[in-house]
Amino acid sequence: MKLNDAQQSAVEFVTGPCLVLAGAGSGKTRVITNKIAHLIRVCGYEARQIAAVTFTNKAAREMKERVAATLGKKEARGLLISTFHTLGLEIIKREHKVLELKSNFSLFDDQDQLALLKELTEPFLKEDKTLLMQLTNRISRWKNDIISPKLALESALSQEDKIFAHCYQLYETQTRSLNVLDFDDLILLPTKLLIENQEVRERWQQKIKYLLVDEYQDTNTSQYQLIKMIVGTRARFTVVGDDDQSIYSWRGAQPQNMALLKRDFPNLNVIKLEQNYRSTARILKAANILIANNPHLFDKKLFCDIEQGEQIKVLASKNEENEAERVVAELISHRFLQNTDYKQYAILYRSNHQSRLIEKVLMQNRIPYKISGGTSFFARAEIKDIMAYLRVLTNSEDDTAFLRIVNTPRREIGPTTLQKLGEFAKSQQKSLFSASFDIGPTGLLTSRQLGALQQFTIWLDKLSEHAKNEPLESVKTLLTSINYDSWLFETSPSQKAAEMRVRNVNQLYEWLGEMLKGDELEEPMTLTQAVNRFTLRDMLERGEDEQDADQVQLMTIHASKGLEFDFVYILGMEEGIMPHQNSIDDNQPELIEEERRLAYVGITRAKKTLTLSHCLERRSMGEVIKPEPSRFLAELPQDDLDWESKKAKDTPQQRMEKGQAHLAMLKAKFPKKG
Repeated sequence: MKLNDAQQSAVEFVTGPCLVLAGAGSGKTRVITNKIAHLIRVCGYEARQIAAVTFTNKAAREMKERVAATLGKKEARGLLISTFHTLGLEIIKREHKVLELKSNFSLFDDQDQLALLKELTEPFLKEDKTLLMQLTNRISRWKNDIISPKLALESALSQEDKIFAHCYQLYETQTRSLNVLDFDDLILLPTKLLIENQEVRERWQQKIKYLLVDEYQDTNTSQYQLIKMIVGTRARFTVVGDDDQSIYSWRGAQPQNMALLKRDFPNLNVIKLEQNYRSTARILKAANILIANNPHLFDKKLFCDIEQGEQIKVLASKNEENEAERVVAELISHRFLQNTDYKQYAILYRSNHQSRLIEKVLMQNRIPYKISGGTSFFARAEIKDIMAYLRVLTNSEDDTAFLRIVNTPRREIGPTTLQKLGEFAKSQQKSLFSASFDIGPTGLLTSRQLGALQQFTIWLDKLSEHAKNEPLESVKTLLTSINYDSWLFETSPSQKAAEMRVRNVNQLYEWLGEMLKGDELEEPMTLTQAVNRFTLRDMLERGEDEQDADQVQLMTIHASKGLEFDFVYILGMEEGIMPHQNSIDDNQPELIEEERRLAYVGITRAKKTLTLSHCLERRSMGEVIKPEPSRFLAELPQDDLDWESKKAKDTPQQRMEKGQAHLAMLKAKFPKKG
């Protein structure tokens, strides 16, 4: 399809900083992929001088595929298309000496992080789960805002702030001693390095001569600074985003980064993509009128050439059980009459708990469905086991991984042995692995305990040495030596489950082989690089599912961003749910504005029809409340809404006539066989 004028302008402008304001469904990915091709074929850039970054592996993968299809694999070789975190990992990998990191550092996932924080903070937080989660979120926010433990402590006002800052310091000290990085470090460390080290900064500015950024509105403080450091004063970059779809402030995203861009790059060229290729004119009009209630740094108004479409239906249900039944009944009826597939339907909601009743009714009606946010491949127990082995093979300092594998499969290394080893390791300031070689002369362990422990660690040490030259062969030896397949058959609930788990392990081994070998687009990796890439993929792909089965899609509105569906139902359009009660209670206009952007994202997922649902009664905290319909319903153009509750009630004669007409339509769909 030919680019429209605005898209073409965005592709061809390459002489300075460029912000592409891309409304929902306006073809931003086409612009990015075409611009990469333009830079290489017309402007003389080499593929290896260009980097494009986004937020999810799925988005990066799609972009890679589109660019490869446009340019061909040979011409695209060397082009860096990745997530922000993968780019950060690449910088850390190349600059580990400057960062004073060992080259075999490991990555912590959120479970590893929580386990370490729980252990470190027990004297302060007394294993209070709520406080522990608050601390985890606070540390993440501090890192996103480039705030060090020292600065956090200096700016602490309350006693809780001081305790959290102290725990942050303990956590940073411990992760450095373990030679591990967490998810937020992948942005924080390269950003700080590029800010503070001119030589490194100039090296990366020479390497990346043109930068493209997707979903720019979702960037946080450190990501913005990373962009700024990479592009430097030459400012050859294009960022693509939509301030109306900024819905991640709770994750550190800063919508005001749009304004910062204008301030830091005064000659910024702003190009608006306002033609929508997704939704009907009526849905688009409703979205425009809703979002116009928010203040805007850049004004834009979406338009389309698609027909007007059906009115937006508003369902009023007695309570949440009735809401689930009504929505599913509407879906069944619509699918039957329109002869559509289940996968064309999406049911969206503000919070995960809203899906339970919908699931129940879908199951009762034997309707296939998929909930986004299922178990990630890398979250499966057997994959976490093998990943833990690989992490210790590449970084013997990784105590968390060591503890997972030391008795998996069982090798008679009991809790008493591990407790004594842990105490000794702590006193010597060593990793558990290193301490296992020195604990012998202390007499802390019996000869039997010591024998079992050192048999394991000596074997692992030899394997680790072998892995430096023959990584794939060593992993194969590892799996055979621990007889992991037999262990899975012994511990799985059924033979079928065991076979599935064995297949998962084999899949991991195959992927590892491919990464170590490399291909036309990716250079061969070391074992350490492959293990870190796997860990990062898990963190970025939680809940992603590539299956294209015929199922109704259930997901939060947050999870639906970037997707589109023919027929969309949005649940809980009530005060207290949408907008969320927290945004109402805090009485902060910017929180309501973000909730309005969330409603806008939900509405603009719909291509053909949109149904909005609210309840007259709802149970909350054990009480029955009578919520008001969402203020966002009142802000929509009323002429385009079909309010079921405001319709005049049909007479018995009218109901009979409608029923007969409906029956006649069904008979017409299924004519008698002659």
